[in-house]
Parts: sequence; structure tokens; C-alpha cells
Amino acid sequence: MKKKSLFIALLLLLIPLMALFLSNYAIERTAKGKTFHDVDEIEKNRVGLVLGTSKRLTDGNPNPYYTFRIKATIQLFKAGKIDFVLVSGDNGSVYYNEPTTFKKDLVDGGIPAERIFLDYAGFRTLDSMVRAKEIFGLERVTVISQEFHNERAIFLAEKKGLKAIGFNARDISGQQGLKVRFREYFARVKVFLDLLMNTQPKFYGEKIEIK
Repeated sequence: MKKKSLFIALLLLLIPLMALFLSNYAIERTAKGKTFHDVDEIEKNRVGLVLGTSKRLTDGNPNPYYTFRIKATIQLFKAGKIDFVLVSGDNGSVYYNEPTTFKKDLVDGGIPAERIFLDYAGFRTLDSMVRAKEIFGLERVTVISQEFHNERAIFLAEKKGLKAIGFNARDISGQQGLKVRFREYFARVKVFLDLLMNTQPKFYGEKIEIK
């Protein structure tokens, strides 16, 4: 009886570990060779899709993930590697509006306001990728976020019929970076659960043409 209980306990431990390993492996394999750190090496796409995050951390300090995504988007635009920017983020309340905040800082960084389009219903990465294709009519896109996030976005995009490459914003080291990376492993498992259950975006809405 003790051996059987031990076997069951080991099995219960092994299953989630295998899920973490396999989901991470599948996503990294799909995204291999499709993310870029050097602006000179990445191919041009008409639209760059920057994935939203909050401008400030819960303690009120600037969020470096936000800052580096802004800088990466401006760099990509000024290098002529994108013609338009689609900002996809959470607009969950009148007090929290990621797309509008991004747009203000992108305009301050030199990107014309008429070249920036906002997706207010990018509540999750899955929503952002599906809506890029179904609502904004994109067939190809350059995703702009940190490398680990780009990898997951590219995997989701390909599963949803959208061709994507990624431009990697600067990543974060230290304790904050480790926490985000740890959460990323579980986010990658959830990708497969969402695909299995055919999870849809929270909202669709009318189509918007980027031109």
C-alpha cells in the first residue's frame, strides 16, 4: 500500500512537471529563428504589434518592461521596419487604459499619431493575436515585447493562422525578472489548455482597417 501511494504521489508530481517541460519546448521550437534583437537583421512588416503592460508597478515605480517596449517600438519604426503600430492592451476601466498610455508615449517618441492604432480589448496575449488577424485584418505582423513573451505570442499566432516574427525589447534581470520568468512557464501551459478548449477572445467587434 505504501509503495502504491508513493507511486501515485510521484505520478502526480511528474505530470505537471512534464506539462511545464513539453509546453516550454514546443513554444521555443516553434519560435526558433523568428525573434530578433538586432533591428538590422529583422525583416520589414507593415504593422508592428506591441503587447501592452502597465506603465507603473504596484509600488508606483516605473515598469521597465513597459519602458523597454516603448523604446523597441520607436527604434523599429524609425529604422523603417514597420509603417504602423498596433497597440494591444487592457482597457478594463476608466482608471486603467494601456493602449492610450502607450500611444501618448509613442507619439512623444516621434511616431505620428495617425500611424498608431489601438486595440482596447487585448486583455490577454491570445486575444491580441486573434484580434490582430480577425479584427484588424493582418496576415503578417511583427510582435514587440520581451523575447519570452514574443515566443509565446508567435506560437499562438501560428496556431491561429497569423504569420508572426518578434522584435525583442530589452529583458529584465534580478528578482523581478525571475518572478516574471517563473510565471511565464505556467502561462505557456495555459496556452495549450486554451487551445484544447478553443478559448476565444473576450470581445470581437467591428473590423478595423489599418491604413
